[in-house]
Amino acid sequence: MLAGLAFKRKWQNKRRAEGKPIDNPNIVTGANVQVCWEKFARYFEVELKEVKLREGYYVMDPEKAVEMVDENTICVAAILGSTLNGEFEDVKRLNDLLVEKNKETGWDTPIHVDAASGGFIAPFLYPELEWDFRLPLVKSINVSGHKYGLVYAGIGWVIWRNKEDLPEELIFHINYLGADQPTFTLNFSKGSSQVIAQYYQLIRLGFEGYRNVMENCRENMIVLKEGLEKTERFNIVSKDEGVPLVAFSLRDNHRHDEFEISDLLRRFGWIVPAYTMPPDAQHVTVLRVVIREDFSHTLAERLVNDIQKVLHELDTLPSKLSSNVKAADGEDGKPAETRALESKKSDLEKTREITTIWRKFVTARKQKMNVVC
Repeated sequence: MLAGLAFKRKWQNKRRAEGKPIDNPNIVTGANVQVCWEKFARYFEVELKEVKLREGYYVMDPEKAVEMVDENTICVAAILGSTLNGEFEDVKRLNDLLVEKNKETGWDTPIHVDAASGGFIAPFLYPELEWDFRLPLVKSINVSGHKYGLVYAGIGWVIWRNKEDLPEELIFHINYLGADQPTFTLNFSKGSSQVIAQYYQLIRLGFEGYRNVMENCRENMIVLKEGLEKTERFNIVSKDEGVPLVAFSLRDNHRHDEFEISDLLRRFGWIVPAYTMPPDAQHVTVLRVVIREDFSHTLAERLVNDIQKVLHELDTLPSKLSSNVKAADGEDGKPAETRALESKKSDLEKTREITTIWRKFVTARKQKMNVVC
């Protein structure tokens, strides 16, 4: 949000100097962006222009993104590590295309890289990948320490290429803490424990330590991916190069779907989210497992084994679709409306019974404790 606000203000200042209107700013992203970008657009009144996804291509298409850029575009936001499948967007391709468009139009549309996850992965696993300030149009980058920075939730940064990329009027200066302190934040006051934890991790692990952790995550990701492939029941929709996670979908979900797998895995202690992709790939449902530093080779094998148990159980059950059809047809001979009313009545009776039992319990406790509520 801070990066977006800086882009908006810089765009406004430039437009004012040129005597042009400033009432229709927009930002170009892929439909796979994290919800924070939707919040930014809504809170700060910026039109969000999303590049739609398609089956088999679940990140922002650089060509389509640049086509959507106009004179009111404050920036193009690229994702280094999509939430949906961990894939890195092609920031270099986006930069090259945007350089050409800026030359043709006279605009200077910049790029922001949302490296919330990938910012702590790419430098250690893919140092040759150009996604950062090596590209001239990348003006700011954000990264989360509470993801692959290996710190608990609540810390992250945004950094700018040059001081000129952050308009001075957005920075406040206070001196009541003993010295001049510049501040640019939307947060309320909070503790410094996350900063201290991140400081410790950076010193304790160093570059070599972080590289070892990320390499280990990638290796365990491959173990999980290969285990799922051996079942011959899933399509892998994540990429080998990206955030170490495995996103996968059923090859055949006509009888049972990914949501049922997610639900049954909870019996084994696994919380594996199932979700649909954004437009125009919303017909695709995936499961996702994010590999962190404490997710071992053994855990990967155990998860594959538990998934196979779930698949075996689902194979013995009637499909949810056929069950819904039978219920709609009314095998008991009763009209659907009658059964619906009976169901509502039954639910209501259960609620009343629970309420009555709870009321008796509370009353007995009050009498025993001799207190007045």
